[in-house]
Amino acid sequence: MAEVRAGKGKIQTVTGLMEPAALGPTLMHEHLLWDITRPEVLADGAAEVMVSLDNVWEVNRRSTQDFGNQHMTDPSVALDEVKRLRADGGGAIVDLTTFGLKPDPAGLRYVSKESGVPIVQGAGYYVDEYIPRERKDASIDELAREIVGQVREGCWGTDVRAGIIGEIGCMWPLRDFERRVLQAAAVAQRETGAAINVHPGRHSDAPFEVVDVIAGAGGDVTRLVMSHLDRTLFSADEAIALAGTGCVVEYDFFGIETSYYWFGDADLPTDYMRLRYIRALIERGFLSQIVISHDICTKTRLVAYGGHGYGHIFRNVVPLMRDKGFSEAEIDAILVENPRRILTLA
Repeated sequence: MAEVRAGKGKIQTVTGLMEPAALGPTLMHEHLLWDITRPEVLADGAAEVMVSLDNVWEVNRRSTQDFGNQHMTDPSVALDEVKRLRADGGGAIVDLTTFGLKPDPAGLRYVSKESGVPIVQGAGYYVDEYIPRERKDASIDELAREIVGQVREGCWGTDVRAGIIGEIGCMWPLRDFERRVLQAAAVAQRETGAAINVHPGRHSDAPFEVVDVIAGAGGDVTRLVMSHLDRTLFSADEAIALAGTGCVVEYDFFGIETSYYWFGDADLPTDYMRLRYIRALIERGFLSQIVISHDICTKTRLVAYGGHGYGHIFRNVVPLMRDKGFSEAEIDAILVENPRRILTLA
């Protein structure tokens, strides 16, 4: 219990507690070791696609529709990618691979130790369709106890402790199990002081519904990070309205620059457009509520398979921010100060 108490005011990584001041530029939503293969893809019984130069563009365009592109379980590949991140100026990674996506906390610890890059593991559950039937009857209290245990004791049979709750997966409309997990996350947040990250449903009302559920369960909305605004809200006014609820807004599709969205009809922004939305938020006074990332969860976005890798933001986007008039203080707030505050156990 002494170590739990010592965790307050510190950041909990897969290798232990760290002082917030030691946290460098941070990617707030990534996956290093994961399997996000969709149930319907597995049901098709298709052979695994092997990524090569002659198919990488088409596989990347389809992204989550090809069996094989949706999983990365090799710690040696993850280690090489994280070393590239460090060389590009990245300082830390939040891995939000939760139950349903085959998290590997021990693998993350290995990658962190070998690379010297702090990694924060997420706790909780992904969306309903990835969860086995036998797990879906758990009560809010049971789910909350499980999440608290992941933060205080260890995740999924390991002693690797989570440092954030999420990404908690939600669909539109919200499933009953997902609602209970959200409510449990709010309970666990109150007990552990950890922030919450939510994957909202693909509807413009979904993030606002999540805010209402978290607030209704007694959670701290100012320590709620709303992921995937890139594919959920398509105007600065909508993003400003969401920030007005007090939650943290996350643009985490940086590096995805295609008009085609593999999950349906959505006009995905380019990196330039993402920065325009972020500038609009800053001008309305929401600088302290913005974080960014890539949400890499397919092989074809890794450098080893022809993609941009985890260093894209530091290698390409930060210079673009400077070109577009972002001050060093604004860049530092988005990449360092805001992550430090969010990841520090309250």
